[in-house]
Amino acid sequence: MILLLFIPVICHSQNPSRWRGPNENGYYPDTGLLKVWPTGGPQVLWHYDKLGEGFSSPAFGNGMIYTSGMEKETGYVYALRQDGSLVWKAPYGSEFLKSYPGSRGTPVIDGDHLYILSGMGRLSCLSSNSGQLLWTKDLFQEFGGRNTEWGLAETPVIHGDKLICTPGGKIHNVIALNKYSGDLIWTTKGMGEIPAYCTPLLIEIGGRNLLITHTAKNIIGVDADKGDFLWHYPHVNIYDIHPNTPVYHDGQVFCFSGYGKGGVMLRLNEDGSEATKMWFCETMDSRIGGAVYMDGYLYGSGDKNREWQCIDWSSGQVKYESKELGNGVVIAAEGLLYIYSQRGELALVKPGSLSFEIISEIRVAFGSGQHWAHPVINEGRLFVRHGNALIAYKIR
Repeated sequence: MILLLFIPVICHSQNPSRWRGPNENGYYPDTGLLKVWPTGGPQVLWHYDKLGEGFSSPAFGNGMIYTSGMEKETGYVYALRQDGSLVWKAPYGSEFLKSYPGSRGTPVIDGDHLYILSGMGRLSCLSSNSGQLLWTKDLFQEFGGRNTEWGLAETPVIHGDKLICTPGGKIHNVIALNKYSGDLIWTTKGMGEIPAYCTPLLIEIGGRNLLITHTAKNIIGVDADKGDFLWHYPHVNIYDIHPNTPVYHDGQVFCFSGYGKGGVMLRLNEDGSEATKMWFCETMDSRIGGAVYMDGYLYGSGDKNREWQCIDWSSGQVKYESKELGNGVVIAAEGLLYIYSQRGELALVKPGSLSFEIISEIRVAFGSGQHWAHPVINEGRLFVRHGNALIAYKIR
């Protein structure tokens, strides 16, 4: 009886996993990492090559590694041990079959629960221990949601007992569901626009929990506790594609997208209920690669403007550009950048306000398809997803 009473506390004591690290900013807290990689690159600890098609990053919880992929027409969650061996895989429904087929969203792990949103709008809650389906919601049928041209690509956000996502309905634009039952807690009309492939950013500012995300033609701010629609700022490109999670630091939030659009820096007021423009930078037009803030500067690559760039956070001034690596995804740890380019380059880079120094560089040798998935650093290992393969590199 005593053991049973303590099990819920243990299961729910760990923080839910979050897209692009514990603060959703692409910066990972690991320490003691290699400052230079060995000749030939960091040691490959293992690679698992049966993930099917997809672009999901790995997520971590309960001593396990979770990711998603598509086999034939069905999406699966894969649960791996730390040595890369498969524990179980479980279906969660049909996945996106058109252009660039495969899974999009990364699983979210919250104790003994796992959440996954398919490219076809089905939100599923599974047991993180067994893969058993606990509940499911069709965001299109139940909330008037509408799909995007290349399939929903959102990773849901956990906030307390709430699971927040963006169906993109005219009435139910952004919603919060009870993470245990799937029941609706709040809903907001937002701007009534379709989703924009964006995983929302959740921050705390002035005592308010604020959710910031992109929809088709606007950046929007929503009170994460009550669902109140607080503000919007127009941000339009020709395809309504805005996949990058905004980057936040010290009361300012940078929101950006590709196809030559670029990014805008917004200043939030004391409690996040208002946002005003500070500056705009057209060259920082990353399509899907994200960006990271570090020591007063923003680092990322472009889409139409394909160079890697260093941007002054306070002014938007471009400090320098580099074409030494192909454009792509960037994350960071211990003051260094980890770049995974669309050409399959994997590089360790020392950033600075005056130069872009490549310390070490290799090619990703396993997997197939596009080099688009966002890498993850966990317990001294760099995890790279490339199509059907997940690769674990030793970087400590």
